[in-house]
Amino acid sequence: MKVLYLFISIFISIYYAKGQSSTSWSNFRGSQDLLGATQVNFPDKPKLLWSFQAGDNIKSAPVISEGKIVVGATDGVIYCLDLKGKLLWKYKTENSIEAPALILNNQIFIGNLDGNLYALKLIDGSLIWKYKTDNQIMGSANYWKSKSKTFLIVGSYDYNLYCVDAQTGIMKWKYESDNFINGEAACFNGKAIFGGCDGFLHIVDINSGKLDSKINVATYVAGSCPVNNQMAYIGDYDGKFSKVDTHAGKVVWSWDNKEAKQPFIASASFSDDRVVTGNRDKFIYCFDNQTGKLIWNFNTGNRVEASPVIIRDKILTANMRGDLALIRLSDGTPIWKYEIGNSILHNPAVIENLMVVCALNGTIYCFGK
Repeated sequence: MKVLYLFISIFISIYYAKGQSSTSWSNFRGSQDLLGATQVNFPDKPKLLWSFQAGDNIKSAPVISEGKIVVGATDGVIYCLDLKGKLLWKYKTENSIEAPALILNNQIFIGNLDGNLYALKLIDGSLIWKYKTDNQIMGSANYWKSKSKTFLIVGSYDYNLYCVDAQTGIMKWKYESDNFINGEAACFNGKAIFGGCDGFLHIVDINSGKLDSKINVATYVAGSCPVNNQMAYIGDYDGKFSKVDTHAGKVVWSWDNKEAKQPFIASASFSDDRVVTGNRDKFIYCFDNQTGKLIWNFNTGNRVEASPVIIRDKILTANMRGDLALIRLSDGTPIWKYEIGNSILHNPAVIENLMVVCALNGTIYCFGK
């Protein structure tokens, strides 16, 4: 029985570490469980292929699907480009966009600071529906399929996590937390799992909207929490990083830098036996998944708020000075660096031999070969 359980656990880890397909990075962490990892091919020395200037600052992450790149900007505009950097269309909303988009079934779902969740057609940006929450939406929507229905899961600064019918925009339920919801909820095994500004990890049943459990793990949680095999990985504003067993309802291990105590804004990435995250203290950290032991750290040279992306045996990182870097997953040694020269707040989108990243000044960059 133990051998069977071990086999299943290994299979799940390998399956989910693959992220999405080689041509799709359809939510900001690449998959429903937010693992931030992919098995695509990517060059050790990527070249800048093109750049595009949006009309205002970009604080969100790009997403890619069906040969299209989608990103929102602080001018309230949603931009859609092809993979060559040509503008295909744009759609104007009434307020700033800081949340990444979700692309699903040739539709785009994205929230803005008015608290509106928009559904647009991917092909031309035409509006399908919009749903209004009572405060700003800062995190991406996620999704869950149940029989013939697809539901969107999105948090708001009105303290509520919403479940909305993806086809009609009609709310199925809302779950009230005790403070702002800043990140995206991971969707795993019929549960929505998220950390909030109330310092709890919430596990909510997606079918009913009822709370399964909430675990007191931290102070303010700004990032999203990847989930692998019922284990969630969560960083908080006091500089603590923890592995949490969502089934047992307990913290398995925690780590903090007692000297720096800088916030974890970035979301972690998971691959096999390693967990990688970034901190405002300028470092990328790599932990042993089982023990929580720090394996290595890498000084990026400036604050890290953008979540790392694991690409097979490499890690793609970005910092607030505008430095991009590829480092080795095995030991944290750098392979490639590129200076954009403007702050990068969110992680890149990565597909086969291509990655797209956005700078705060509104420039969208594409690297690859």
